Amino acid sequence: MTERTDPYAVLDTDHAFWADAVADAVEQHSDGDPIVIKGGVSPSGVPHIGHANEILRCYIVAELLRERGHEVRQVFTSDDRDRLRAIPRRLADLDGNLVGLGEVDAGALGRNLGKPYTDVPDPFGCCDSYGAHFTELLRRETEKLGVDVEFVSNTELYESGQFEDVTRRVLEHREQARATLAEYQNKVDDDYVPFFARCSDCGQLTETITDVDLDAGTVSYRCTDAEAGGDTIDGCGHEGTTDLRDGKLPWRFEWPAQWKVLGVDFEPFGKDHAEGSWPSGVDIARNVVDVEPPVGMVYEWFTLEGEALSSSEGNIVTVGEVLDILEPEVFRYFFGKEPLKQRDFSIERIDQLVDEFDRLEAVYFDEVAAEDSERELAERLYPLLVDEVREERVRIPYTFAAVLGMTDDPELREEIARREGHIPDDAPEWAIEEALSRVRRAREWARITENAFDYELKRAEMPEAEFDDPTAAALDDLAEFVAEGHDGEEIQAEIFDLAEEYDVPVGEFFGAGYRLFFDDDEGPKLGPFLARLDQEFVVDRLRRER
Repeated sequence: MTERTDPYAVLDTDHAFWADAVADAVEQHSDGDPIVIKGGVSPSGVPHIGHANEILRCYIVAELLRERGHEVRQVFTSDDRDRLRAIPRRLADLDGNLVGLGEVDAGALGRNLGKPYTDVPDPFGCCDSYGAHFTELLRRETEKLGVDVEFVSNTELYESGQFEDVTRRVLEHREQARATLAEYQNKVDDDYVPFFARCSDCGQLTETITDVDLDAGTVSYRCTDAEAGGDTIDGCGHEGTTDLRDGKLPWRFEWPAQWKVLGVDFEPFGKDHAEGSWPSGVDIARNVVDVEPPVGMVYEWFTLEGEALSSSEGNIVTVGEVLDILEPEVFRYFFGKEPLKQRDFSIERIDQLVDEFDRLEAVYFDEVAAEDSERELAERLYPLLVDEVREERVRIPYTFAAVLGMTDDPELREEIARREGHIPDDAPEWAIEEALSRVRRAREWARITENAFDYELKRAEMPEAEFDDPTAAALDDLAEFVAEGHDGEEIQAEIFDLAEEYDVPVGEFFGAGYRLFFDDDEGPKLGPFLARLDQEFVVDRLRRER
């Protein structure tokens, strides 16, 4: 493989930001505008954040090329003429709500194994097909990211005839196609024909092609068994003839066909393709399809909580779920990082990702010290992540926002944030509103992870609680200490000292505080939390007055 088609070489440059190197390579490859940047996926089930890899990396490259004055189309192919190979464990309606198979007609899916996704009924009954449903769901998830993507259906490309010329060319040169693919796959035999026909009797896709008549534009077939995910989908045995628009090319040929029909200039892909389908795709593109392959780029897969993303195993999280706890610009930042470094996307530790983004933003606005390389990266990446660069923006630290989320009083949230210096006096109203929106997200994060911030401050009324005399006296003394204006760590230390002074077990004394403020037996680190609340309220509550 030459350097021109090595999907790793495009990233092997001195650029501080990987997308600048890709944009350089795409400009050298493209023969004029519009430049076409493509991703793609088979709509096999619930879209998840793994699909954002191609969508957001393509978006970043597209934006850089637009900065350079180019017209850019960002397209995403739905490989919806692929066959339904297995029944997923979970599905999702168009609002992104995940459901189990018991809530839909799973039997209808089982009866349609082996058929193209666009021939399988929508299990929710709201779209034209299974393929249309999950393509639409992915389109909606993409809209939430603020990315303008043109979705293209493979089924429509076949049925409208846009794939017909390239399909005819592949079949006309099927001996060359067979020999080329045999370099990469052992299962290619002398009878192999690079085409799947759709059986007119049962609707399944079959790869047993018995004759090709290019003058008539038809292929003859026998519907035979198909292997799918280790299982066998029984063919019906029917023998028939169909035209070129009523079937599909195998993936290894369909991918280069997309490059030719759509005029693709750049496409990123996971490392699983780098050693298999990409080299064969390059070879097939040049020697069978007669098109120059686009600039390719490899990205590393990322894990979710240390485990591989898997729709079949249920280890997924959707874009909508992530945007409930993260601003879109923070999510984009995750995909703006170096593509070849493996990372874990952890909901449990999402605060660390937010902190990274906040630092990138602070570096961009020259608010913190940074190395030259970090500053150069921030200058290139940050403007691509936000809808508008605005220096007046305000960010409340994520874990502090989670603390604020323990109260549902909007005025109190703002009051505490101002008192702690996280909202400047001169902050514009839009900046305050956006800053406080992080509290809602951090509150949801605390709830779904059940972490140390997942507690609700009982501010409106005091929980019912009775204490023995030593505990009551210690609480009264703690109230006096808080009234003196001590900081959080000093209050925390005083809690330990008072427990010892009044011979109250320290765990029970903390528990008394948690019952007063949260009506619970546990909670966050109590001293710093109390220091963040308004002093009058804390003192009155410790005295059991309100």
